[in-house]
Parts: sequence; structure tokens; C-alpha cells
Amino acid sequence: MTQHQITIPYQEAKYTELTADDRQLVDLAREATNRSYAPYSHFHVGAAIRLDDGTTVTGANQENVAFPSGTCAERTACYYAHAAHPHTPFAAIAIAARQADGTPVATPVAPCGACRQALLQYEMIAGHNVRVLLVGADSIYLLPSVSSLLPFAFTEF
Repeated sequence: MTQHQITIPYQEAKYTELTADDRQLVDLAREATNRSYAPYSHFHVGAAIRLDDGTTVTGANQENVAFPSGTCAERTACYYAHAAHPHTPFAAIAIAARQADGTPVATPVAPCGACRQALLQYEMIAGHNVRVLLVGADSIYLLPSVSSLLPFAFTEF
């Protein structure tokens, strides 16, 4: 038996250390949490995607009493982005979350497995890495690509 280890490269930054473009993407993701509909989990998530042409698209999680019928912020944003701009690849995505009382989550939140796989497909369509910014109250994790979040991804489609 051979043992292997997976490591994931990422940077941790403060908001003030980000570029102006990344600060804007973080601001849009945080603002999108206000459009979340989360009456069951009370966990409000927002996502903002920057396309290669500079266009930004946002999404927020939408819950439903029929739990499988809801969708996460990341998939709301990526499906809308591709539907509205089918020929413009993604460049980056920022994901932010807040509690019901409006306070941002302390630790950056990563997408669920379904969202990771959905985002990976759009990274593959783009033909280049799509940067990921995971936003917490005081720190932001910067990952070089969606594939960093899903090392054993399903890529045969």
C-alpha cells in the first residue's frame, strides 16, 4: 500500500491587501447575501462571478420547504452567468456568508461538493483557471483555481 498526500495551495489575505478588482468582487458577494432566502438554515450565502470581459454576475442561496428544490449561491450565480453570457468564460468567483443576525461568518466558507463540481465544469469550459476567493469576516482565502477545491474531480463528460 502506498500513502499519498494532497496539498492545496492558497493564500490568506486581509481585505485591504486585495486588488481593487478583487475587493469589488468580495463586496458584491457580501452584498448578495442580502438577497438570500434562507428561512430554514438562516445561513445566507452570496456569490459573485467576474467574467473574462469584466462583467460581474451575482447569486444568493434560495431555500425551499422541499429541500432538494433549493439551490446554493454558487450555482445560482454560475448558471445565470452562463445562461446570460454563454460565450464569455469565468475569471473568478467570490463566496461570502453571513449569519441570520447579519454578522459575517468568521471563517471563510467553501462551496459544497455539488457546487464545486458545477463550478469545475465552467472552469473546464473557460479553458483556464478560475480563481476562487473564500470570504470570512477578517480573512479571505485566495485559491488559484476551482480544481484546487476538488482534487478528485469528475472530468470525463
